[in-house]
Amino acid sequence: MREALSAEKAEEKVMKTGVLFMVDGKICMQTIDDELMCRIDHTLHDTLVEMPGVRTMEMKGKPFRGYIMVPIDQLKTKKQLDYFTGLALQFNKQVKPAAKKGK
Repeated sequence: MREALSAEKAEEKVMKTGVLFMVDGKICMQTIDDELMCRIDHTLHDTLVEMPGVRTMEMKGKPFRGYIMVPIDQLKTKKQLDYFTGLALQFNKQVKPAAKKGK
């Protein structure tokens, strides 16, 4: 994943469960245990979760539309990883950065 995001100068943040990759100050992808979380366009969400193993990310039991989880064992080739990386990077260019707290 580092290689796939290297051209984007992704910022890495080590988290409890994996590594978060931020591009242009925005959440893009994260490794979480044995899955890859990708932030994607909401309009693609329903189609992507129909793919084998892909599911909606949940936090505290709440589904997060626009965030998908892909089992790492579903990413056996560079082409498969590049597909999901491309979706995440494409959406990253569309979304505005979060407002800074306290401003």
